[in-house]
Amino acid sequence: MNETNHELSGVSARSRRSLTVGLLLTISATAFEALAVATVLPATVVDLGGLGLYGWVFSGFMLCNLVSIAVSGRMADQSGIARPFVGGSALFVAGLMIAGLAPSMLIVVVGRMAQGLGAGAISCVSYMAVARGYPASAQPRMLALLSSAWVVPGLIGPALAGTVSDYVGWRWVFLALAPLTAIAACVALIGLRQLAPQDGAGPDSGQIALAIQLAIGTALALIGVESHSVGLTAVCVLVGVPLGFPALRGLLPVGTLRAQSGTPAAIAALGLLNFAFFGAEAFVPLSLTAVRGQPAMVAGLALTAATLAWTAGAWLQARLSLRRDRRRLSRTGLTLTALGIAGTTSALRAEVPVWIVAIAWGAAGLGIGLAYSTLTLIVLERATKGQEGTAATALQLANVLGVALGTGVGGATLGLVTAAGQSHAFAIATIDAMMVGVAGLGLAATKHLPARPPEARGY
Repeated sequence: MNETNHELSGVSARSRRSLTVGLLLTISATAFEALAVATVLPATVVDLGGLGLYGWVFSGFMLCNLVSIAVSGRMADQSGIARPFVGGSALFVAGLMIAGLAPSMLIVVVGRMAQGLGAGAISCVSYMAVARGYPASAQPRMLALLSSAWVVPGLIGPALAGTVSDYVGWRWVFLALAPLTAIAACVALIGLRQLAPQDGAGPDSGQIALAIQLAIGTALALIGVESHSVGLTAVCVLVGVPLGFPALRGLLPVGTLRAQSGTPAAIAALGLLNFAFFGAEAFVPLSLTAVRGQPAMVAGLALTAATLAWTAGAWLQARLSLRRDRRRLSRTGLTLTALGIAGTTSALRAEVPVWIVAIAWGAAGLGIGLAYSTLTLIVLERATKGQEGTAATALQLANVLGVALGTGVGGATLGLVTAAGQSHAFAIATIDAMMVGVAGLGLAATKHLPARPPEARGY
């Protein structure tokens, strides 16, 4: 009980109250926007046209997110957290306004790109604030709170966005979030301004060039794997991978791609975890609707179960990480994620009841909640003083690339397998098997994780 009270006082202490509240409100606002876009985009296309730009609403956001993550963390190490946070919040709000007032689909894409630049800075600074603004005993709880900030948007965001779109108009889904995000950012800024710059290395033109190179290489690779043309796929992959891979190596800590002991292993495991979970999650609704003939509501319940379980896993991490083996917690989370993916695969068979999917995907959600928060904590607590931005950059690059590549490879696999004449069930089973294998690679990386936290730093 005393330990819990100590952690609570660390998060909700008077000196950190505005920082905690502001970060939670800002993350909630960005979460609402992220979950609402997919809901209102069909109405946007009906109103503005531009169906051919549909995918770029998401791809443009993700690619600009990559650039912003790489730049903002380094900038924050040099000039303080407040400056990139203000810039990121301003870009995010401007992107909401641009999208909400857009006269064409092209301008919606431009607005989403501005939102991507802003969201990358906000997320990177949020992790930096946890590392720099909270004592070690409070960091696990703050990470759990940041995960919880996605719960309410995850539960009501899509339905609320759909209601607003139907009765008021899709534009107000973007416009109404702009002032709310600005207010939340102002509250967070009060606390962020107290976190002075450290003596870390700042950004340079080389880092910015690497970030842009990574974004271009990733874009080409994703276009290639999602293309139905063998020639285009070959050209894009053969150009994109050699372009993006060296840039990725330059932006991540040395040894990450080999899962070298310590921080590199944690970042590698985190990227593989995101690859496996989101690569499988993208096809959970398809397995229930197209294969098992269930309504979309049933698919939504399975995703909701995972959202709630993710938060439960994050809070379980907050309770256990200060006194349990970090390596074991991470391995448990990755194992649960792999078992959950395998469990959803079993429901592709007609004789297996569909409610198994909610249980299995809930187990996967519990697993990623436990492993994601633990791996994040390992990276942040090992960041050298003044280099928290570099650590946050590596974290977010692993997250974004894991999600992008997992969903991209999964989508390409679905297209190739079904084009070869196989059923949706066979294609999804193939994807799930692939994602279980990726989770296995993540599990292998955890053997190089530290079991215990480093010696506590002063605050």
